[in-house]
Amino acid sequence: MDKNFINFHILISHSPSCLNRDDMNMQKSATFGGKRRVRISSQSLKRTMRKSPYFDKMLGQNSTRTRELNNLFSLLSKKMGEHIPKELIEKAISFLADKRDVTIDESRADAVAPWCYQEVEWFCNQLQTNENIMKLCEEFISITGNSDNDKKKKRSLIKSVYNILEKNEQLQGLYLALENNIDIALHGRMAASGLMKPLDGALAVAHVITTHTVDADIDWFTAVDDLQELGSGHLDTQEFSSGVFYRYASLNISQLQENLGNAPRKKALEIASHVLHLMATVVPSAKQQSFAAHNLADLAMVSFSDIPVSLANAFEEPIKPGPGFIKPSVKALHEYWQAVHHGYGLNERCAEFAIGHEPPEGITGKKTLENLKTWVQADGEV
Repeated sequence: MDKNFINFHILISHSPSCLNRDDMNMQKSATFGGKRRVRISSQSLKRTMRKSPYFDKMLGQNSTRTRELNNLFSLLSKKMGEHIPKELIEKAISFLADKRDVTIDESRADAVAPWCYQEVEWFCNQLQTNENIMKLCEEFISITGNSDNDKKKKRSLIKSVYNILEKNEQLQGLYLALENNIDIALHGRMAASGLMKPLDGALAVAHVITTHTVDADIDWFTAVDDLQELGSGHLDTQEFSSGVFYRYASLNISQLQENLGNAPRKKALEIASHVLHLMATVVPSAKQQSFAAHNLADLAMVSFSDIPVSLANAFEEPIKPGPGFIKPSVKALHEYWQAVHHGYGLNERCAEFAIGHEPPEGITGKKTLENLKTWVQADGEV
């Protein structure tokens, strides 16, 4: 039986940097094993992956996540304005977002949501070709109040549009528009309206933490004014640190297949190989013009398993330098994997690419990241 989960375990050492900050402009941190670790939020890592040139090249256009409907209207008008009238685009966004006027600067949706522009394009086509849907949409937008009765009317109108599309077997067109968006298939979506389909994300990404305790440093810096003879034009401080970080993500293969319209497993595995590449190579962009911590992973381990399994507990007791942190971190990861693998009889298929480290028994070594990606695409069978 095919394993349904792919676990990605990454160890990556970052030179001095400040890759993710909190609301006090300090590095994000977390307490694990009773000790402070520097942290990079999963939101930060996922956005870096989605917005990377590699994602755009290999996995296609990502979604637009926004609550700024005016800006969304401007963006989609540029994309579709040559073949769809702008007033239709405006009506479609208004109906799907439940907002009367999306062209004003203050127009915002209730929450940040991922928009797939093919869905908006599809709904515009329905408005152009079906008078009843157009009439219901305009009636929906004309409701100015926000009373319970008004909300009830809106739900009824959404249901009427839904029924028309379902009766004419056109609803599948909306879902087909979504199925081409790998970004939303991986990361999921809450229901944005009565028509837009909610999805459970296929990729679960953990917050990234250092394998050891970290005492942050403070950089006192000046900005020299070239036209000022003495002193500086600006003084400030910046917190930073360095360390070995553990990244973990789990991909639910069957969920990904379902989100992509029951795509074949081969397609899901190809996407998984690109997820591996992103997990091992992308770095959040924060303060990179100041620190340039463009580091690649020292180790990338992948396992096909029946269940998602994080190896974060390998670092519950903080790693001590021996010397440096990367070698003892790799050793702790390998030892913990062996203990969990044998203790629970996980029967995983596991392989890794590591710089300067040999895998333990039970893990197939790969010489390059490309070799490991090929192994993932082959279902871990070669």
